[in-house]
Amino acid sequence: MSVTMIPFEEGEKHLDWMKLCAAFEAGHKLPKAEIGDTFLYRDPDTLLSRSAWIDGIGLAVKSATIFPGNPKAGKPMINGSVCVFGDGDGQLEAVVDFHLVTKWKTAGDSLFAATKLARPDSEKILIVGAGTVGRSLFQAYSAAFPKARFTVWNRTRKNAEAMAKECPGLQVADDLEAAVGAADIVTSATMSTEPVLKGDWFKPGQHIDLIGAYRPDMREVDDAALKRARVFVDSYDTTVGHIGEIKIPLEAGVISKEDLVADYYEPEQYKRQSDDEITLFKNGGGAHLDLMTSRYILDAWAAAQ
Repeated sequence: MSVTMIPFEEGEKHLDWMKLCAAFEAGHKLPKAEIGDTFLYRDPDTLLSRSAWIDGIGLAVKSATIFPGNPKAGKPMINGSVCVFGDGDGQLEAVVDFHLVTKWKTAGDSLFAATKLARPDSEKILIVGAGTVGRSLFQAYSAAFPKARFTVWNRTRKNAEAMAKECPGLQVADDLEAAVGAADIVTSATMSTEPVLKGDWFKPGQHIDLIGAYRPDMREVDDAALKRARVFVDSYDTTVGHIGEIKIPLEAGVISKEDLVADYYEPEQYKRQSDDEITLFKNGGGAHLDLMTSRYILDAWAAAQ
């Protein structure tokens, strides 16, 4: 048995953000994925194991460790592995670099939603959070909104300035409320457990993209934000009962399940209704998206050989 090994730098050379969005579109037309998630916690650390099986694509198993204290010791905060298995025989086809899959899945997920929900004429994009994901979002959103002007806000301005040096044309904001009010798209990737974005700051026509919260105790927006916006998720199965952004307000009665407009398996409902409405997307990043991303990476790798 021959197993393909795809490293980060070599694998990324063959990838395109809009083609990944097309792969997501195609993947959600296939039978719904069977998924299985396991979360283990040792505050503040997390072990997340996700597996998915999509008839017509295959299987993938991804395990990730998230240790927020690692960067202080000069180590990556997130580590893990991704294995892709064949749809027909279940044999191991590839081991894809974990960070490659994570980068493209995470930012690609948000980009795919934005192509459906954000106003096409969006010109001002605010990135909240100057970490690794923030940099990926700059790359991804630039592909779909090439004329957009980008701003970044971060709790520590020094980190925002470092990101601005790496991202051409990126400006640094000091006042988060003002930056939100000036943006057409707000994309947030923080490690916050308390809301950093307030719904009262939002303006008509905005698209809000939430990425950072991945645990039941984490949120990036307050209750007012959910009440003001039409709320979308990538998958009901990986967000509703697992992520605080949705789980907490549901349990508190702030919103109901009926307030969740659609997930990716409901394409007819997955769209903006007017130029003035506020759309809000929760990026849950389930294993089915890891599988779709890994398969896209593997296909692009094979085509380039």
